[in-house]
Amino acid sequence: MERRNRDWSLTDGLTAGLGGPKMGVFFERCQRSVPWDQLGNSIRTLFDDSKPGKGGRPHWPLVTMVKCLMLQKWFNLSDPQLEEMLKDRLSFRRFVGLSLEDDTPDETTFVVFRRRLRETGHDRTLFATTTEILKGQGLIVSEGTLVDATIIGAPRGRTKADGTSTRDPEASYTKKSGQIRHGYKGHLATDRRGVIKDFRFTTAKTHESQHMDEMIEDETVAVFADSAYMDQRREERLTRRGVYYGIVKRRGRGQPELSFAQKFINRTCSVIRAVVEHPFAWMKNMGYGRARYRGLIRNALDFALMATAYNWKRSFSLVP
Repeated sequence: MERRNRDWSLTDGLTAGLGGPKMGVFFERCQRSVPWDQLGNSIRTLFDDSKPGKGGRPHWPLVTMVKCLMLQKWFNLSDPQLEEMLKDRLSFRRFVGLSLEDDTPDETTFVVFRRRLRETGHDRTLFATTTEILKGQGLIVSEGTLVDATIIGAPRGRTKADGTSTRDPEASYTKKSGQIRHGYKGHLATDRRGVIKDFRFTTAKTHESQHMDEMIEDETVAVFADSAYMDQRREERLTRRGVYYGIVKRRGRGQPELSFAQKFINRTCSVIRAVVEHPFAWMKNMGYGRARYRGLIRNALDFALMATAYNWKRSFSLVP
């Protein structure tokens, strides 16, 4: 059974105007632009509310919890920090729908909620619902797909006295720019304005181009990516479909240097594909330079939530 947040009291009304003006404008934009009820309903099967007399503690409203997850990503907060901010900041409480007399979700609540998302198969639901809404609003343009990937580092751990290691066993090693990297890899497909259309999350050893075809299978206009995605058979398939092949070209075997035409095409494609770097830059600015959890499944959900939060934040700048 879903608990109900209390109605606003006189004290809530008297403090409604308190808070920073910039934060107030941002939260007002969030309330107006994001269909929170639709996001909450998309994960309604997370809890079985069909049996009101089942017993147990009522769960927090789904909209409240979804807003809490987005706050975490927009402000780079850990679970304890999120709990503290909800207790400390009036603007945060108002945004998630908590009155001054309501209890506050604790850090364990956030852990359990994410676990339920994974266990009930809703690890991508919020992202999928977000992209569906943005497409319906015309904020995802059909002018081509940009593809790229980045490594999300994970601690290499240490060997303990008994010979076991603290390293995440599901993370893997790869080599990039002559350096050995350890962790996971996030793969993104965006539109020409940087809105994420699809993603994959794998271990670091997975090659960038391995999941590209899955993320561009519905593309009908153009595909842009760096030279790591160059593949002759992929080029032939896309060309047959009438899709422009905007993959940065490498020198062929025995070719001393690229031709003038190839260099010109590479410069043009590089300018276009650079937009796909924007989501990764935002994520890293939000503290997402390293994996937060152990295990592929937990980190994949975290990546999905980051992509969801980014898309909403990006959408605010696309609407006057």
